[in-house]
Amino acid sequence: MHAPLIIDIAGTALTDADRARLAHPLVGGIILFARNWESRSALVQLCAQIKAIKPDLLICVDHEGGRVQRFRTDGFTHLPSMRHFGQMWMDDGQGSRKREGSGAMRAMNAATAAGYVLGAELRACAVDFSFTPVLDLDYGESSVIGDRSFHRDPRVVAMLAKSLMHGLLQAGMGNCGKHFPGHGFVKADSHVAIPVDGRSLSAILAEDAAPYPWLSSVLTAVMPAHVIYPKVDKRPAGFSEKWLKDVLRTRLRYDGAIFSDDLSMEGARRINGSVISYTEAALAALSAGCDMVLLCNQSLGLGAHVDELLDGMDDALRSGRWQPDEDSESRRLALLPETVPQPWDELMRQPAYQDALDLLG
Repeated sequence: MHAPLIIDIAGTALTDADRARLAHPLVGGIILFARNWESRSALVQLCAQIKAIKPDLLICVDHEGGRVQRFRTDGFTHLPSMRHFGQMWMDDGQGSRKREGSGAMRAMNAATAAGYVLGAELRACAVDFSFTPVLDLDYGESSVIGDRSFHRDPRVVAMLAKSLMHGLLQAGMGNCGKHFPGHGFVKADSHVAIPVDGRSLSAILAEDAAPYPWLSSVLTAVMPAHVIYPKVDKRPAGFSEKWLKDVLRTRLRYDGAIFSDDLSMEGARRINGSVISYTEAALAALSAGCDMVLLCNQSLGLGAHVDELLDGMDDALRSGRWQPDEDSESRRLALLPETVPQPWDELMRQPAYQDALDLLG
């Protein structure tokens, strides 16, 4: 059965209602937030509770470094923002740093170290997957992207992202390039508004989307932007067959998993000027080419909105408005780590981990 829904929970431990929702056959994963964090031991227990329901539930988190890092205490390394590595790239250094090599080489080495530390620490707590790295370009305009971006130059972004992905791979974790085809050019925050990027397809492919074909062989997942590009399609990219099937899959030859961004965001449930339900948004995203859809950050209304989506998807399945996709399910399962999590105390003694920390220091 294709399980395309990624949902969240309100607290640091599962309630009976959480267990029932996670056991639903259409739920394929859970995304964790800072509100689910209490301590490392509590996180390990929470992940064990989740896996006891269904071992193949994908446990995800937005853990990039900088200002987007859900777990920051109790031993977790506070990772730098991605812009830090872009700045390092541009700095050839003086004295001993000059002798250590060019800024570009040092930046790639440090980005690999960051990916390894990020992935290894999460895996030591039994988290499967992080939605990182950001591939958006830094135009200096977007407050929501800002220092989450590596650089303005797509070539630098691609090289640093590939380095970070290599570190994640060393830790046994996949990656997620976001936000396709690019969120850095627009000022509006899609969490609270509907950004519109009026550039042509050729301009976007030459700049913002350029890292995607360069990284197509190493990207394991992609998340589209809740941005409208009216010269390409009147629908946001996450609801657009043009962007996901024609451009990303066919033109750019990407064959990994595609996640929708959070369907609770303002930019996520407005199509052709009309606000649609969570179920209609999920169906639109899946029809456009997403393999999985996220519904999260519902605050006090969390359970009601998730139940609304589960009921709506059940109805869509019974009525034939939606059909499970075996290829999409295979892509979801491919994101699960193949290695058993290494206990935290063992990780702390690993020379590779200590070396990575030294590179970040």
